[in-house]
Amino acid sequence: MPATIAVDIGGTFTDVVLEDGASRVTTKTPTTASAPAEGVMRGLAQVLAEAGLLPRDVGLILHGTTLATNAVLERKGATTALVTTEGFRDVLEIGYETRFDQYDLMLEKPFPLVPRERRLTVRERVDASGTVRTPLDEAGVEAAAHTLKTLGVESVAVAYLHAYANPS
Repeated sequence: MPATIAVDIGGTFTDVVLEDGASRVTTKTPTTASAPAEGVMRGLAQVLAEAGLLPRDVGLILHGTTLATNAVLERKGATTALVTTEGFRDVLEIGYETRFDQYDLMLEKPFPLVPRERRLTVRERVDASGTVRTPLDEAGVEAAAHTLKTLGVESVAVAYLHAYANPS
């Protein structure tokens, strides 16, 4: 049976574990924030050398990372925008009433990950069964793209109501 390698890229360290039958080799290398693959490659080279294996001896590599979670928590990363169904621009701020103490008049909610000026809407509507009720306004998409470019957006999340039910 081929060996298995698991890699976890964290904000500080990259952990690599190689299992080959009953044998296990582990290493921890520093994560290079600007190039996370560097820590992975160093770790892979170390565990393969220590185990006396070649890359062809590995049948499965499992990968996990907290980099995205850390970027969200630290509010770092690309300048991001949200394009969503018309009428749902503020859904990130509204959220669910059960998430916070709904009776706390002094509650300070965290700032949304995407500020309002970078949340755009385009007319379209799909119902829960996937039936198109209002076709996508393509001119609205072009206008939104122009606005996003003007705002210097680097990443765009597109989240249309009931998009899961209609892949087009």
